[in-house]
Amino acid sequence: MKQTVGKNLKQIREANKYTQAQVAEFLDIERGTLSNYELGTREAPFEVLQKLADLYGVDFSAFFETDRKRQEECLACAFRIADLSVEDMKAVSIFKDVVKSYLKMCTIETKE
Repeated sequence: MKQTVGKNLKQIREANKYTQAQVAEFLDIERGTLSNYELGTREAPFEVLQKLADLYGVDFSAFFETDRKRQEECLACAFRIADLSVEDMKAVSIFKDVVKSYLKMCTIETKE
């Protein structure tokens, strides 16, 4: 499972055009620690995965997804902006969390 999560962490980060250094700074961890998460040699804690889900604009479950098509659907909210500061990344994370919540509400309303 660590390998799947690691591969997805890297794929989603790259789709958002973030460097490991940027994401590590956002998370307040060492770049090498993030690298270990992406390589699947170290398990990412729940709190880290939740912050990454908000930053990348994906559901938490996207990190555990094995279906390639579903993984691509998870990237619908990916921003592709370079050279963001940590403060910019925090603002993007909050915005994406709002968008995810809105999309979930729309799904719930559609089912009713």
